Amino acid sequence: MANALEDLRRAIIEGDDEAAPELARAALNEVAAAEVLKDAIVPGIEEAGRLWSENRYFLPDVILAAGAFKAATAVVQPEIEAGATESVGRIVLGVVQGDMHDLGKTIVGALLTGAGFEVVDLGVDVPVQMFVDKVRELKPDIVGMGAYMTTTMLQMKEVIAGLDAAGLRDSVRVVVGGVPLTREFADEIGADAWGKDALAAVAKARELVGVA
Repeated sequence: MANALEDLRRAIIEGDDEAAPELARAALNEVAAAEVLKDAIVPGIEEAGRLWSENRYFLPDVILAAGAFKAATAVVQPEIEAGATESVGRIVLGVVQGDMHDLGKTIVGALLTGAGFEVVDLGVDVPVQMFVDKVRELKPDIVGMGAYMTTTMLQMKEVIAGLDAAGLRDSVRVVVGGVPLTREFADEIGADAWGKDALAAVAKARELVGVA
């Protein structure tokens, strides 16, 4: 089975969006969906990201890897949701206004689902008011915001201010993440937690709802 997981991981790194879903289906015959996600799909896209950061991958390589990641996740996600027991909490997730980068959010959302959360994905380029309206409507335990450019990260402060102005800030926890963010920035804008990467963001979310 190790070979099947490794083959899937490699397909994602190489951006093979035809092989990736087939390998994901094969892996599901052997291990639980959450393990396929944690041990093959996420490590694959993280390795592609590492190669990008080392200038060994270029933008087309990352785009292909992202496509393979999403194709494999589309196979595994329904199995995770079908096998889920009682939700450990509800989280509204989105990338702030002006930012169209969705890969990091997609990874976090998949991992949160695997960790037992009910995830409401608002997508990318999410206006402040939409975050506020969804918190009012859905009463989530957590709002998760992503920003992947220094020019958009200040939108997170606006969302928190909007929640405060609407009288909703005390009813929800806020987790922020994204490449340009730091713990100091998260503290400065009044977030409850900062995830330095996808796994850390999920761990913080679990802490906030009291799940070990």
